[in-house]
Amino acid sequence: MSQDQYTTAATKKYDAGSIQILEGLEAVRKRPGMYIGDTEQRGYHHLVSEIVDNSIDEALAGFCKKIQVTIHVDDSISVEDDGRGIPTETHSNGKSALEVVMTVLHAGGKFDNSTYKVSGGLHGVGASVVNALSSFCTVEVKRNGSIYRMNFEKGIPQGPIQKLGETKSAGTKTTFKPDALIFKGENIKFDFSTLAKRLRELAFLNAGLFIGLLDERSSKKEEFHYSKGIVEFVAHLNETKKTTHAEVIFFKTEKDDIEVEVAMQWNDSYTESIYTYCNNINTVEGGTHLVGFRGAVTRTANAYAIDNKLLKDLDGNLEGEDIREGLCAVISIKVKEPQFEGQTKTKLGNAEVKGVVETVVNTKLADWLDRNPSLAKAIIGKCVEAARARLAARKARDMARRKTALDSGALPGKMADCQESDPAKCELYLVEGDSAGGSAKQARDRKTQAVLPLRGKILNVEKARFDKMLSNEEIKMMISAMGTGIGRENINIEKARYHKVIIMTDADVDGSHIRTLILTFFYRQLPELIEKGYIYIAQPPLYRAKKGKSEVYLKDETALMNYLLSAGLNEIKIKNLKTGTTEEKLRELIFNIRKFDTLLKTIANRYEREILIHFLQNSINLLQLMSNEEAIRKEFALLQTKAKNDPLMGISELSLKIDKDEQYNSNKISIGLTKFGHKITNMFDQTFAESPEWKELKRIWAEQWAALTLPILINHEEKEKTINDYVEFSNYVMETSKHGFYIQRYKGLGEMNPEQLWETTLNPENRNLLRVTVEDAMTADETFSVLMGEQVEPRRKFIEDNALLAGELDV
Repeated sequence: MSQDQYTTAATKKYDAGSIQILEGLEAVRKRPGMYIGDTEQRGYHHLVSEIVDNSIDEALAGFCKKIQVTIHVDDSISVEDDGRGIPTETHSNGKSALEVVMTVLHAGGKFDNSTYKVSGGLHGVGASVVNALSSFCTVEVKRNGSIYRMNFEKGIPQGPIQKLGETKSAGTKTTFKPDALIFKGENIKFDFSTLAKRLRELAFLNAGLFIGLLDERSSKKEEFHYSKGIVEFVAHLNETKKTTHAEVIFFKTEKDDIEVEVAMQWNDSYTESIYTYCNNINTVEGGTHLVGFRGAVTRTANAYAIDNKLLKDLDGNLEGEDIREGLCAVISIKVKEPQFEGQTKTKLGNAEVKGVVETVVNTKLADWLDRNPSLAKAIIGKCVEAARARLAARKARDMARRKTALDSGALPGKMADCQESDPAKCELYLVEGDSAGGSAKQARDRKTQAVLPLRGKILNVEKARFDKMLSNEEIKMMISAMGTGIGRENINIEKARYHKVIIMTDADVDGSHIRTLILTFFYRQLPELIEKGYIYIAQPPLYRAKKGKSEVYLKDETALMNYLLSAGLNEIKIKNLKTGTTEEKLRELIFNIRKFDTLLKTIANRYEREILIHFLQNSINLLQLMSNEEAIRKEFALLQTKAKNDPLMGISELSLKIDKDEQYNSNKISIGLTKFGHKITNMFDQTFAESPEWKELKRIWAEQWAALTLPILINHEEKEKTINDYVEFSNYVMETSKHGFYIQRYKGLGEMNPEQLWETTLNPENRNLLRVTVEDAMTADETFSVLMGEQVEPRRKFIEDNALLAGELDV
């Protein structure tokens, strides 16, 4: 944003009077889907977007230059900006403006055109909805030289706004934890890569804005700052591809109060990648700006090609799909009053936008082509090549129809079809290899389950044109089996023979590769099947645990650990286990102890473990301790005595420094020490005392202590053992649990006989299926391009970056 924009924006008034209320807060908790789309992983992350969008609006208005997002260890999250801070003055209704913003639906400064010229959070429900759907929400505001705080639980204020202390900075920090009573799905948690993708996107769309992301669970961090904005966005999207021209075409202009910003570049792929945004919101379903852009690009490219006689050898003009093949573009517009479809804002409806975008793109693209004749010729040459390939593919498809059963009712000879004729009840298993295919044919339910064995690795369609793809036997068999036809002009999804297409491959490297090749085919050629939710991945059990004559199949490592723990806990007797502690509770406790240990290791570079354990064992309230200098010195003396009496701790040279914390009217405690020759400084302040990581350590410790006090007394195989540490206890139980078990990890489907295959993978009552969805088309497109495209270097980097995330590999 230019200095002029900052100066102009700074004259706008933003106070309690700027907050306008349209209506009262409805029962958001009863119908959360109306406001955030769903209560699964997507809706969970949408909460973060709502708060971040408020900070982005401050950036658009010229008041915010930095946003920091932090995922905490308890899966709460903080969003902090250096904007003006939400107004804290008393509103006209008698409440503080902050309380109004956080508790009243349709309250905000975005309905007053003088406060925000454009805004992503148009509906003004963001902050209040996030608050309503969170188990707790804390907002800290730095404004007018003071720090204010207000706490909420499930949207309800837990007291009036508090003034904490003095500050010279400004901004808002919102910390919240989505409510588990609303988001009930299994394993719903914040995903670093999902958040990183969105924050990177926002940094691209807002040139010069700094956005940071930190994950305290893993210490992973990313920082996003792009001075060239969407020009760098397109370069990023194309980094795995070979570009037709080096320079990214870019133009930005304003017409009729609509700001249009476009960056575009052609590459060597066979698909178009066009991403549209309105007021920073990703309009994934497109809208009038996309229609205007596509129409303008088609007309401008054809006009240039005809004027310069570049279509001599082509019968007719270029079609839109020819011109857009390999086109990567980002379109970002700013509109005062955008019309979106619902709060999730996925499609733009403003009719006036189409004409503005068309005019701007026509003028600017034509000018660029005229000024760059050699690059223009290369682009048109690529478009002509795409047109020839389209015509060749049409001939190949017609030929395939005549020679094969590609579009007829016939099925591949290797396929074993089912008896049922209703597609909604039919399942097709795509099975790796003839051997596993034979077992699956024997094991299946012939009424509803069809099996198509696929031999070898199918063609990588990411690297092949349409006509070459149609010559591949395995792909032809899949197309025939689906019954939908193939190609943009010929697909009829209503003709799909099966509403469940299940990919079943081995749990090894080859199996993963084949699965990826099949998914690439569906994503690039039959994406409608994925959109309809018809594509699944079979999840055969990874483990078989056998002890004596008893055996059990377990789907993954977590299930295996749970099973072994139950067996191990039956083998030992814990003498001082508190009454009422069930086996399930004890099993959960052991997993929590492992989490506790991981958390301690994560912060080990900042805090000495023994000091944290001392505070936990003695139930020290850090907030109270820091406010009392005498109590600090007394506790430090106890630590000195403990270190002196226990040389095995390896701690010496303890020192104490107490500093005043003006912001919070408290003290900061700095404890220096030397441990086995290494100097460590531990800083305890208000931020740490209120941090989710410290709260999580306290929670787990309290659970441990409630079930088991130290030392732990164990009787195992008629021998008694005393354990003085929770982590040591957890490790002992885990080791004991494995005794006497034979554990087999399955790698190939061929290792199972037909009965086992039915019981574990085909039987609808027992099997585990993973539905394939595309929540994020851009990430999916990038991933397929990296893994299956021509460029080796991005693929090598992807493997290196993600190697440590792969826990179970059979190479």
